[in-house]
Amino acid sequence: MTAVAAMPVREFDQPQGGPGPLRLLAGPRRGAPERWEEHCDRLGGPVAELMAHLGPKRMIEVVRRAGLTGRGGGGFPVADKLVAVMSHGPKRVVVANGSETEPAASKDNLLLTIRPHMVLDGLEVVAATVGAEAVALVVPGEPAGRTIARALSERKARGNGYPEVTVVLSSRDFVAGEETAVIRWLDGGPARPRSQPPRPVEKGWKGRPTLVQNVETLAHLGLIARFGADWFRTAGTAAEAGTILVTLSGAFERPGVYEVPLGQPLDIVFSVAAPNPAADSLLMGGYFGSWVRMADLGGVPLSRAGLAPFGATPGAGVMHLLPHGTCGLREAHRIAEWLSGQSAQQCGPCVRGLPSLAGALSVLADPTADQTGVRTMLRRWCAQIEGRGACRHPDGLVNLIRSTIDSFSSELELHAAGRCSGGSISRIPLPSRQSSPR
Repeated sequence: MTAVAAMPVREFDQPQGGPGPLRLLAGPRRGAPERWEEHCDRLGGPVAELMAHLGPKRMIEVVRRAGLTGRGGGGFPVADKLVAVMSHGPKRVVVANGSETEPAASKDNLLLTIRPHMVLDGLEVVAATVGAEAVALVVPGEPAGRTIARALSERKARGNGYPEVTVVLSSRDFVAGEETAVIRWLDGGPARPRSQPPRPVEKGWKGRPTLVQNVETLAHLGLIARFGADWFRTAGTAAEAGTILVTLSGAFERPGVYEVPLGQPLDIVFSVAAPNPAADSLLMGGYFGSWVRMADLGGVPLSRAGLAPFGATPGAGVMHLLPHGTCGLREAHRIAEWLSGQSAQQCGPCVRGLPSLAGALSVLADPTADQTGVRTMLRRWCAQIEGRGACRHPDGLVNLIRSTIDSFSSELELHAAGRCSGGSISRIPLPSRQSSPR
């Protein structure tokens, strides 16, 4: 497996009057992993002591009342996933997904590195709830792998060794973070998505009913087990409860990972990271996301409901702000070209469609090229590819391209006339090399 150069992310104290109270990032602020004794002193002892009186049915009801949804990007209700995996027979297994293969994301890696016991608390909670016979934790690389291994040793040395956890380094390919790709990787295969059905809750890792949860989701679950549904709902909105970790990169004076209550106005969220006031194009939701103008986001809540009118979602909390003077068409083409090379190579839309989309976008990004009819052709190809892939990878690139055409219409006109407004050096985070699934 080839390591990917990570975007530098610093851990910041969120000042008074900032986006909101810390939960997942509360605790020691020195950037080092929180040790077992510190974790227990701060939160009130081992979470296992709570599980004896909660029991599976009561735990699921607490999670349902809390309204926790997945923080890996899909936003699926966690209680529904717990019920689904428990309805498909015995010999259930649990997979904690910390792959974080999105190049602009850093929140899972940070959480695994500085708050390992919060993730392991949540893993313990779901393992006990579903009666898991095997548990795996997929990490994005080092130092997260070393931190988790040390945290597991700390717990075991103090008599808190349930569950036994298999720690596996993720493949660094973009598609490797999808839950069926994670399962194939754990089973010794290539880190590529597989067609469904069966769904993982029916037949996943080891051929057993499998619960796959993002590591941030698990950390929230550990806190819900400790403090309850009503406490969890003291942050966020009635429809979208709790906090979310966001990764802010690009034209911010203080880029990094921040914890934000869902529903917080985006201008308040951004103010803590100090955006360049001249920068206005924000990629919301990562490389499958949508471009949104900063000028339109004042007072808009960070939530699925708040961003829906813009055709955007928070996704996994990835937000990249283009520096002023950077050509959005060129940057979008760089992402599209990289995503094209990151396909699973399992279906026609990926093998033939994505290179065609990236190639057409390269023409629009080049102000010296003949662009006659290219925009119309690109929209037609997007319509032909959408919904026809073996996985969601083609649809993600289609969404990015459509948003690029709609959001940079004035730049498209400049390019058609042989001019470009760009000049700044690109800051889109991309790996320097691609790795190959085994």
